[in-house]
Amino acid sequence: MYTLITVLIFIICILLVLIVLVQNSKGGGLASNFQSAGQVMGVRKTNDFLEKATWGLAGALLFLSVVGTAFIPHGEAGVEGSRVSKQIENAVDPTQVPSFPTTAPTDTAQ
Repeated sequence: MYTLITVLIFIICILLVLIVLVQNSKGGGLASNFQSAGQVMGVRKTNDFLEKATWGLAGALLFLSVVGTAFIPHGEAGVEGSRVSKQIENAVDPTQVPSFPTTAPTDTAQ
């Protein structure tokens, strides 16, 4: 389920970027191509459609992001901690003084 929500979020993000790029803040963009009053989608209707699509996709992105947090996989129940916490526990202390052997090695080649 988490994978499905993630894929939907990516699709919505791509669509949202495309719709925002089509818009122009001064009323141009895709709407400027439809100058005729006899068009099925006139300038005003195109602006309304792009604005509603932007708000709809932004709302869907927000909703899926919140719902997606409920489906984040947390791993197996038997595994405790994360890989990062295990690396922190096993890290060598750089301020620690190394311990050298105090006894002389024995000579076995006699």
